[in-house]
Amino acid sequence: MPNPVLCIPPELAVRIQDHLIFLYGRERSRQCYPQLGSLLAEFHRRNPEMLTSAKPFSHTDSILITYGDQVREPGRPPLQSLAEFLCQQAQGTVTAVHLLPFFPYSSDDGFSIIDYTQVDPALGSWEDVAQLRAEFALMFDAVLNHISSQSYWFQRFLQDDPAFADFFITIEPGTDLSQVTRPRARPLLTSVQTPSGEKLVWTTFSGDQIDLNYANPDVLLQVIEVLLLYVEQGASLIRLDAIAYLWKSIGTNCIHLEQTHRVVQLVRAMLDAVAPNVKLITETNVPHEENITYFGDGTHEAQMVYQFPLAPLALNAIQTGQATHLSRWAAGLSLPSDQVAFFNFTASHDGIGVTPVRGILSPSEVQALVDQALAHGGHVSYKTNPDGSQSVYELNISYFDALSDPKGREPQATQVGRFMVSQAIMLALIGVPGIYAHSLFGSRSWPEGVAQTGRPRSINRQTLQRAELEAELSDSRSIRHQVFSAYTHLLRQRASHRAFDPHGRQQVMFNNPALLILLRTSPDGRDRVLCMHNVSGAEQACQLPAADFTGPLVDLISGEPYGAAGQQLCPALRPYQALWLNCSAREDRNRDSSP
Repeated sequence: MPNPVLCIPPELAVRIQDHLIFLYGRERSRQCYPQLGSLLAEFHRRNPEMLTSAKPFSHTDSILITYGDQVREPGRPPLQSLAEFLCQQAQGTVTAVHLLPFFPYSSDDGFSIIDYTQVDPALGSWEDVAQLRAEFALMFDAVLNHISSQSYWFQRFLQDDPAFADFFITIEPGTDLSQVTRPRARPLLTSVQTPSGEKLVWTTFSGDQIDLNYANPDVLLQVIEVLLLYVEQGASLIRLDAIAYLWKSIGTNCIHLEQTHRVVQLVRAMLDAVAPNVKLITETNVPHEENITYFGDGTHEAQMVYQFPLAPLALNAIQTGQATHLSRWAAGLSLPSDQVAFFNFTASHDGIGVTPVRGILSPSEVQALVDQALAHGGHVSYKTNPDGSQSVYELNISYFDALSDPKGREPQATQVGRFMVSQAIMLALIGVPGIYAHSLFGSRSWPEGVAQTGRPRSINRQTLQRAELEAELSDSRSIRHQVFSAYTHLLRQRASHRAFDPHGRQQVMFNNPALLILLRTSPDGRDRVLCMHNVSGAEQACQLPAADFTGPLVDLISGEPYGAAGQQLCPALRPYQALWLNCSAREDRNRDSSP
């Protein structure tokens, strides 16, 4: 049988060449383009079935964020335990799994990768990843900005191997780097010894995470080969970790440079040529207007961006009992095309970033979030500013504890309700939901982890013993059971109504400042859900024109019917209640009773 031949569409070929010329100039791009073409052609020869039409995002999509060893049990590789556990507990509620870095690593809980191409033997094997892929779509991390100091590439650099001399960025002593944006309160440069003498290498995040030099096209080609491997091993989503810092140019702030955007666009064009169903998601913990630039024009860059302002804004709303900031921000959300979507989340393996809400919340409101996190047993991480001062970068605490003091004496039902309204908000907003495993399981903070590692982020990274977790999930009195049951119910309801399509319409209604009110409408206009969320600890009422909503209305969450009082729809929401009223025409409700 003849090998399939890859014919890159002329438009994509021109785009790829244009990006290479912009990055490396005409002469070097002439050498680089045939090498890249060979990589793509060889990939297509092995995987011709991947050249299919791109599948759009859907209301049924939801992504679980988890470490490969999140669920452990004696005598089994953690990836096997995770796959079996998720098949039993989460199938039918989440459609995709974001496996946080599962490669051999030297620090930062996986984000200092020693070998991009291997599964960490302590977790399992590629066969175990395939077992998970059989039931869920997969997101892999592409940690492209840096690599471990213990990696083969950097070890060869330390030996003055000429093949790796330009794989990393070396800086002359005394170079003015004051303009460089610093995401951490750590030195930007790290001194290393080589046979030719001491060298200062660029290390944005830590001395063990050595930044790669993308001004060298050989680095780009090596990384593209890695990305193609990830696709071949089942990644249908690729998360570009810390991508904003990828390209460095002395005399600039070295964040969001045009070269960085061009690298993302090049990777998009490359994937469109050989695996158009694979989507890119950029992780850029920066203010909203900077974050959404990674959509490009909506057709040629990332298909998803993280919705970083959501977590601190929801926290502020529930802390103050006022949804004003959250509502105004949500009202301003828009997408450049129907090919892209927001990735909504309130918690992840990292902390709650506060940089994205500077300019939305006042300094005193940000400080109130800091004070509450500290009062609830959390920690605060800092970044270094250009003037040498430091400012808060993120709050390190589980999202459950960020909302409720673990030492407080509130009823458990109040704490669960407060947490669940935050998650209902995330699920109702336009976008694709991302659910951190510890949020799905209702986890509290893990201060013992911070004591063990000395790292504030460990507070929200506890690994769980499967038997203990399953016992708690089965105990109707436990927080885990109550959160998990409520969460999975919300996810099923969301997946069965096209009003939650990430490309549908979202109208924010301003009525009672204690309520976030969203009218979600499907792209075809036939399916509507009125999502009301009480962010306060008191009962709240609102009045909406009944003529705007066809009845009788039914709450998707409780199943209770709601009617209008005369000319007004006047629901009263209990403290921290979420109310999702199906406003679809009667004939459309039956149509939308299943995904």
